Amino acid sequence: MTDTWIISALICAGIGAKLSLFAAWLVHKSKVGSYRRLSEDLVSRGQLEADEIRKTAEIEAKRLKLDQQREFEIAWQKERFKLQQEENRLKQREDKIEIRMQALEKKIGQIEKKEAELTEKRVQNEEEQQKYIKMQKLYLQELEKVSGMTVAKAREVLFEKISQEIQAEAALMIRRAKKEAEEEAEKEASRIIITAIHRLAVPCVSEVTVNTIPLPNEEMKGRIIGREGRNIRTLERLTGVNFVIDDTPGAVVLSGFDPIRLHVAKTALTELMVDGRIHPTRIEETVEKAQQAVVKKIKEYGEDAALRSGQINLHPEIMRLLGKLKFRYSYGQNVLDHSLEVSALMGMMAAELHIDPQLAKRIGLLHDIGKAVSHEIEGTHAIIGQNLALKYGESEEVANGIGCHHYEIEPLTTEGSLCSAADAISASRPGARIEEIEKYIKRLKNLEELAYSFPGIEKAYAMQAGREICIIVMPDMIDDTGTGNLARDLSKKIEQELNFPGKIKVTVIRERRVVEYAG
Repeated sequence: MTDTWIISALICAGIGAKLSLFAAWLVHKSKVGSYRRLSEDLVSRGQLEADEIRKTAEIEAKRLKLDQQREFEIAWQKERFKLQQEENRLKQREDKIEIRMQALEKKIGQIEKKEAELTEKRVQNEEEQQKYIKMQKLYLQELEKVSGMTVAKAREVLFEKISQEIQAEAALMIRRAKKEAEEEAEKEASRIIITAIHRLAVPCVSEVTVNTIPLPNEEMKGRIIGREGRNIRTLERLTGVNFVIDDTPGAVVLSGFDPIRLHVAKTALTELMVDGRIHPTRIEETVEKAQQAVVKKIKEYGEDAALRSGQINLHPEIMRLLGKLKFRYSYGQNVLDHSLEVSALMGMMAAELHIDPQLAKRIGLLHDIGKAVSHEIEGTHAIIGQNLALKYGESEEVANGIGCHHYEIEPLTTEGSLCSAADAISASRPGARIEEIEKYIKRLKNLEELAYSFPGIEKAYAMQAGREICIIVMPDMIDDTGTGNLARDLSKKIEQELNFPGKIKVTVIRERRVVEYAG
């Protein structure tokens, strides 16, 4: 029974397995059929889409082709229109050329006709000229027989007579015109100069070479002198000015021929007295500060002079040189004030003569610019000024006016020739100049230049009105023994080359300083 069940179970299991396999086979068949139909559907759909794409592409290609054809036709039409226009233009040009050729041929015909007429007239003129020459020869022969003179001799006599008459008449006219012109010019020049002098109203102040500085008390004299005179020696060495401290109550006298040095010394001493600290180190600082202040003042003086004369477009270096003229004087007359006077005079005279007053005023302002450096450069101040003007961009007319104001070169313009007259007017006014001061300053400058001719000289100052010269040497170039030799050689050279009354004291100073900084 049990075996039967087992066999039945096995049979049932086998049958179930077969049924499962059959069922799986049926499912597989159904799926395969579905896949086949799906693939067929996809293929058919793809073919349809491909047909549509191909049709679309063919339509698009036809459309593009039509567009290209249309564009080509449009471009061809444009090109054809251009060619038609060019053809019309060429045709018009040919027509014009044809018309011109016809006109030219017509003119050529007229010219040929005129040439023929001229040729015929020329032949007639030549024939008539030959007849006239024959008749003239006959006439001259008859005239020579009657007068007893040849044609050449008669022509020479006639020309000589006419020449004598013309020369006599011309000389008479020239003398008459020259005399009238001189009289008129002298009257006009006198009127212009008198007018300019009357219109110019400036004070006459002569520069001096001495300055007096008031002291707050008598004790200040001792502080200025310092222990064993070291303070006053330092002041004189650094400024090159004599500090005269005598019995004059409440005053120190500064004496020096160089106005710039005087101004520096006066400024430095005034500041030292205000500050109260007077010793060599402080003196050096104060003198250096005063020198810088003078440089600034020089610039201000130059700018003020340019503004007062209306010449505001000057080179900065020209204005600096103008400022230096404030500290220079000629025969006691301040050179910058003199230049402003000359500028004003020339402007007024130029206006009266109806020439350029601005050019005249510019020449007058700059005419003595060479005096600012005449002690540094060889040559006359007029030629030095001319070269400086050209160097710093002034015109040829201005430079020539500067150079010709002492008749060293010929003036190129009327404005330049006025400079000599204006310069003489300014210098010749009563009280404007003192000749002795100029001689005195020139002697002191010669004394200093003589000292600078020796090598190794750092500074040289003429002091005590030229009775002493103080020399500071470079310690690296001249030793202690060399200072004695230098003093002796300079004394001999002064005796040989300069004329002076009394004696001149030669003082040579050699000072060596060593400065180190502890870091």
